[in-house]
Amino acid sequence: MSRAATLSGLRQILNEYGIYPSKRWGQNFLIDKNILNKIADSAELSPETYVVEIGPGMGALTAELAKRCRGVLAIDIDKRLEDILHEELGEFDNIRFLFQDILEVNIEKELMAAFNLSQVPPYQICANIPYNITTPIIFHLLENCPGMSAATLMMQKEVADRILASPGGKDYGLLTLMTSYYAETSLVIKVSHNCFYPRPKVDSSVIKIVPLKEKRVKVKNEVIFKGLLRAAFQKRRKTILNIGTSFFDQDKSLVQSKLESLAIPPANRPETLTIEEFALLADAFSL
Repeated sequence: MSRAATLSGLRQILNEYGIYPSKRWGQNFLIDKNILNKIADSAELSPETYVVEIGPGMGALTAELAKRCRGVLAIDIDKRLEDILHEELGEFDNIRFLFQDILEVNIEKELMAAFNLSQVPPYQICANIPYNITTPIIFHLLENCPGMSAATLMMQKEVADRILASPGGKDYGLLTLMTSYYAETSLVIKVSHNCFYPRPKVDSSVIKIVPLKEKRVKVKNEVIFKGLLRAAFQKRRKTILNIGTSFFDQDKSLVQSKLESLAIPPANRPETLTIEEFALLADAFSL
């Protein structure tokens, strides 16, 4: 077990290298051995699988992943951690490091380059995601990682609740629908804020995202479909009739007629509509 997996060990490392966790990059390091093992176990890795870890921090989770898979590509924006990670994880010969902004990385290209592979191998994502860029990271993975078999992600509990929400609740929204469009999602474990250093003000959850072989709904025009979703939840207090009238720039009576023909009550608000209903509405106005 890595020194970074305990509070005393983590403080030792920080003192030795004279660095402090960065608020700018949302660094809250997990210091609970049991949680670290549960996260690594829940990924259900095989000896032939590669892992891309986003935000390895001091390497506590990285070490557990490296024991369970063929290779780990650990990506972090904080170059201050380079010497620490090489030192703390020096016993492993199957870990590679990349110090870049994850939102600017072609993950599959870098994974192949890191391990000198000629094609994209079976791989998963595993990460303790910085709270301030959780949603952009999730969209980046879903839209730009076609070979990803699964992603096991720790994030702020409130964000996880939104991803896992059902229609009709306050948590149901754009993030719910966009994630559902691409993948199946499930809760792995809830994590107390006491398991981190520095201690954040909020609790976390680990969720697993498994991409669908085909997108959940087929639509005529994906740009219009995604645009409708965004428009709907920017104005979630309005009725779907008013949202549709504005977004499609159509006469209200026409939009009402279309909604009624689709069995969608015009007075409903967006949080009550399923992804299938949004797809039907988008298609009704798509060429």
